[in-house]
Amino acid sequence: MPPFRRKKSGKSFPVKVCTLDAELEFNLEWRATGRDLFDLVCRTIGLRETYYFGLQFEDSKGLISWLKMDKKVQDQCVIKVQDNQQATTTFMFLAKFYPEDVADELVQEVTQHLFFLQVKQAILSMDIYCPPEASVLLASYAVQAKFGDYEEDTYKPGMLASEDLLPQRVIDQYQMTLEMWEERIKVWYADHRGMSRDEAEMEYLKIAQDLEMYGVNYFPITNKKETELWLGVTALGLNVYEKENKLQPKMTFTWSEIRHISFDDKKFIIKPAEKNSPNFVFISKKVRMNKLILSLCIGNHDLFMHRRKPDSMEMQQMKAAAKEEKQRRQIQRNRLAREKQLREEAERERAAMEQRLLQYQEEIRLANEALRRSEETADLLAEKSRVAEEEAMLLSRKATEAEQEITRIRLNALKTEEEKVNLERKTREAEMLTARLVEESERRAAEANKLKEELLRARVAEKEAKEKLLDFLSRNTYTSPLTVGSTYELVSMQPVSGLYPGPPLSPELPADLRTLPLESEQAPPSPADLTSYELMAHADVDQLSLEIEKERVEYLEKSKHLQNQLRELRNEIEVLKVGEKQSELDQIHEEQVRLGETKYSTLRKVKSGSTKSRVAFFEEL
Repeated sequence: MPPFRRKKSGKSFPVKVCTLDAELEFNLEWRATGRDLFDLVCRTIGLRETYYFGLQFEDSKGLISWLKMDKKVQDQCVIKVQDNQQATTTFMFLAKFYPEDVADELVQEVTQHLFFLQVKQAILSMDIYCPPEASVLLASYAVQAKFGDYEEDTYKPGMLASEDLLPQRVIDQYQMTLEMWEERIKVWYADHRGMSRDEAEMEYLKIAQDLEMYGVNYFPITNKKETELWLGVTALGLNVYEKENKLQPKMTFTWSEIRHISFDDKKFIIKPAEKNSPNFVFISKKVRMNKLILSLCIGNHDLFMHRRKPDSMEMQQMKAAAKEEKQRRQIQRNRLAREKQLREEAERERAAMEQRLLQYQEEIRLANEALRRSEETADLLAEKSRVAEEEAMLLSRKATEAEQEITRIRLNALKTEEEKVNLERKTREAEMLTARLVEESERRAAEANKLKEELLRARVAEKEAKEKLLDFLSRNTYTSPLTVGSTYELVSMQPVSGLYPGPPLSPELPADLRTLPLESEQAPPSPADLTSYELMAHADVDQLSLEIEKERVEYLEKSKHLQNQLRELRNEIEVLKVGEKQSELDQIHEEQVRLGETKYSTLRKVKSGSTKSRVAFFEEL
């Protein structure tokens, strides 16, 4: 028997990783670390901007935790769910850190889509406060991203009412039916025509990032006076909020103002960069919470410094590839739009041709009708001419008979004078009658000649109508009609996503360190068991921060039209508001709107003053 038993290999356990639109199942080796699982998920979904994300789970104590990358998955107190007679370990793949500006920092479409789904869920679940008018606008972009362009022919009333588009808090605040909300969403939805899914999702994120609670991780803390407050960890620094107001921070410390962070049990100590400033100290509820706060501070500070350095070669390649892909898709969308326009023009031309064909058919019908009437008129005139000729012949025979009678009377008149007188009288009468008959015969003959002339003219008109009809039919025979069954082949766009393993932004240091001052260019420590972290301010941080603020102000000036639309909607639905259903956050937001304050104006105001004065202000809260 050998002295050492070889360890069994190949033992694995099932793992389920849930994103917000898919479920992934893996079999991990027993010795797999959090990094192994994280990289496997990123390769599967084709994600390269990995530094924003993490794996979230509920530990054995019921607390929400993030999977530590340097430890084994089996050693991190992850709850296993019994599924099909096998215990499955479940994680949520979520964004742990947020960008300062989504338009400039999010490169991949898959990254944008994951952020869109997470922010949308946070707004609908009311984890992020969103005013009603902004909720309607965001809902219109969400509908555009899901259904594409608004088509009046295919749109069915009630189609949007069945979708989860607005926070329940907004729906409850107003005396409005789902159909009324749908009508207001549809107005903006129709304005987004021609916008692709990734463009609609990016517009959604641009608006959402201006919300006060966007990208803020809140933790309950107290100061030395045991005043209950909220600590907000953001991409720009640390904010302090009052217990009842998560929208307006009372004070803030940017990452460039913080030199060192550490904690001792529940006591959290932040050393400012100003040497004469006292430490910023607060008390958290649990030690485990301090570890999470420190982990978020380290990650956000690393990203804060990374943004203010030149892009790495990998990032430049990613941005170039993303730009080329967007240009390619834009060209394809333009081509499809052109083909669609040509198709619509062809459809309109076909409809016009069909209309002209119907018009020509109507003209042919009218011409045939006129020809039929001309033929009937000609037949009638021919019949009248025949009758007139018969009457003329009859009158001619009567005139001949009258002349014969006159001759006979003249012969008989010689017999007697009396008879002569009578004969003369009768002769005169007969002559008068003969004159009348001759006159009538001439009149009938003239009428017959007139009828013959009318018949001749009718036959000439009939001949001209037939020639016109033949000429029209010959012209339509040699005209090439539009092919009604024309079809157009449309090139479908298929998103291309590569599978690239993205190295982490900052490698993690070993655990079990209590204090560890580090330079900003050094590798950051692992948040697993750290109690401190050294933050060194960059020389150009303040200048770059001012430039970012300047760009933000320019962006807000460009969106004045949007602000006016939001203001109009707010005024429109104001009369339907139910006052008693307003929350404290709604009242705070209304006060902000009344004073003309925004998220960025508030941050500028609470950032003013020296670090020392802000620390003193915190202690007096």
